[in-house]
Amino acid sequence: MRVLLIEDNADFASLLAEGLDKRSIASEHAPTLKAAALRLSDNAYDAIILDLGLPDGDGVDWLNSLRDDRPPVLILSARGALPERILGLDSGADDYLVKPAEIDEIAARLRALLRRPGSRDPVILSAGALTFDPVSREVKYEDRPIALGRKETDFLELLMRRAGKVVPRESIEAVLYGLEDAVTPNALEALASRLRRRLAEAGADNSLHTVRGVGYFIKGDPS
Repeated sequence: MRVLLIEDNADFASLLAEGLDKRSIASEHAPTLKAAALRLSDNAYDAIILDLGLPDGDGVDWLNSLRDDRPPVLILSARGALPERILGLDSGADDYLVKPAEIDEIAARLRALLRRPGSRDPVILSAGALTFDPVSREVKYEDRPIALGRKETDFLELLMRRAGKVVPRESIEAVLYGLEDAVTPNALEALASRLRRRLAEAGADNSLHTVRGVGYFIKGDPS
């Protein structure tokens, strides 16, 4: 599962992202509504975690402006009064939690949003016979499970969300390693090599492609 975390408190966002990551929920941080809009225009997410008091606007107003095909939204805010919770839900939020909230409950609420019937986005990503479940993080080829490491799974998910399109290596490294991780020059190549080998062992030997000097892509149409 990949979520967009819209939160202006950098320390809180870092702690929340770390906690979600330990629960197999990847996140990308946007400290402002403007940054969030840019990320949404370039990336696909399973859900949005939205704070309400942002530096460049109010989260409720922003929520009202979103298109109907947006991902599910979980409001996570210090505004805990009943009228404020009602306003957030009536404005289009799919769920509402009041800070402080336990990380296990936040993760459970996100998983529940993806299980709801009629979810805005398909839960299962596919590229030909290759499938990925963002909730269980299970990878299959022709319905046969493929065992992948955590970083390999994150890499595959990123590519499958843009199946058929080349994903620049800079974008991949920013998502997989972040700004604080020490990344060796050949780290991504080594990761791609491991993933390609795992896929080939499962029979999906022509799925992962390299565009030298540009990036990588998974063959097939996105779900």
